Parts: sequence; C-alpha cells; structure tokens
Amino acid sequence: MSLNKVQLIGNVGKDPEVRYLDNGVAVATFPLATTDRAYTLTNGTQVPERTEWHNIVLWRGLAETAEKYVHKGDKLYIEGKIRSRSYDDQNGVKRYIVEIFGDNMEMLTPRQQQQGVQQSLTQAPQPNVSQQPVQQSPVQEDTTDDLPF
Repeated sequence: MSLNKVQLIGNVGKDPEVRYLDNGVAVATFPLATTDRAYTLTNGTQVPERTEWHNIVLWRGLAETAEKYVHKGDKLYIEGKIRSRSYDDQNGVKRYIVEIFGDNMEMLTPRQQQQGVQQSLTQAPQPNVSQQPVQQSPVQEDTTDDLPF
C-alpha cells in the first residue's frame, strides 16, 4: 500500500496561468507560498521564518474555476498529489520540477475580498457547488460493472 497526499494552506504568488489543450481540457498553473513562522529555541537561538514555494497544477473544471476566481494574494487550501518530472531546457540541460496536482481546493480569503466567490470548489464541475468541501475521488477503472452498488 502507498499514499501520495499533500495538504497545503498558503498564498497565491501570481494569477493562475491557464491554457487549453487541443481537446479543450483546461490546465491552470500558479505558485503557492507556505510559510513557517520564526521562533526562538529554549537556548535563545533564533530560527528565522521560512517560505516554501509550491508549483500548483489544476485540471479541467477546477482549472476553469481558478481562472475566474483565484488571484495573486488569495489564501487557498489545496489538497492533491506530488508529481515530479524532468525536461531538457534550451541549452540541453536536464531540469527537474516538483508539482502539486490539486484535486481539491478551498478558497480561504474572506468573501468580501473575493466578491461573492463560493468558498469550496472541487475538480469535478458541479452545477450547484455546496458550502461543504467536496473531494474528487481518483479516476479508477471500473472492472465490476454488474455490481448493484
């Protein structure tokens, strides 16, 4: 058994960049900053604040929602999976990147700052988005079509 699950609460570093693939699927990417506060150890040692930047990738309906409602500075809860990949840059040097593929997002910025945006959004496009957070199950191949449940 294995588990690949990430939960982040942070601030959006810049407006999402959204592109549409040839088949019409939307993909949104943006940086999210999480910060550990500074503190002092019992012996007086100062530990400075530390900010980590995460590359967020959202797909389909969740990407379209991010395009409309997510802006630089917004506070978000993102839940998803860590994915890593490599590519060759313009000079032929192999580069590595770690991304968070989000499958659940909650907007934590107060509504008055969001101009009436729904508080909870999920990957699956839904006609009526509830106020409760909803998670999308990972896509799984259904090999038991004849089960009644």
